[in-house]
Amino acid sequence: MASLAPAVSSLRSSLSLLDSSISILDEGVSDFPRLCKVLQTQQHFELLPEPTLREAQQSLVDEIVPAINQLMSTAENYVNQLGRKEESLKARSELLEGRLNSNRRSSSFGGGSQSIRNGGRLSQAPGLGDTKMLEMKRIQQKKERLQYALERLELQSKQRERELRKSMAIVRD
Repeated sequence: MASLAPAVSSLRSSLSLLDSSISILDEGVSDFPRLCKVLQTQQHFELLPEPTLREAQQSLVDEIVPAINQLMSTAENYVNQLGRKEESLKARSELLEGRLNSNRRSSSFGGGSQSIRNGGRLSQAPGLGDTKMLEMKRIQQKKERLQYALERLELQSKQRERELRKSMAIVRD
């Protein structure tokens, strides 16, 4: 066994050398997970090439512009519709105002049974018969109805002209 003693001592020295190497490596590697975390790069923003960015912007524009145009068209149509409704309501208001004024005039002219219309004013007409007075009243009422109908038709004509002008303006655009 004497011949094995140098081999055993050499093996023991190799083991102690290996042990010290392992402890040195342990000291160096024990901080390795923390170093990995510290050295790990975290990308906060993705950098893209400029052509890719332009393509993305153009695709957004291509997607958004038609929707915006459609919304603008819808809004314009709605505004035009509201304008026509406003004109219609104004014309109706004028028409009703005309009716109201006509009714006020006819009620102020409907005074006595012995009156006739003379230049927009009423005056007493002595000596006229009841039948003539009734016929004059009937003719007066017919005249007022015709005036009212004429005013109404004029207002309707004006309203249709406005609508035609608006529709022509829309077609030109």
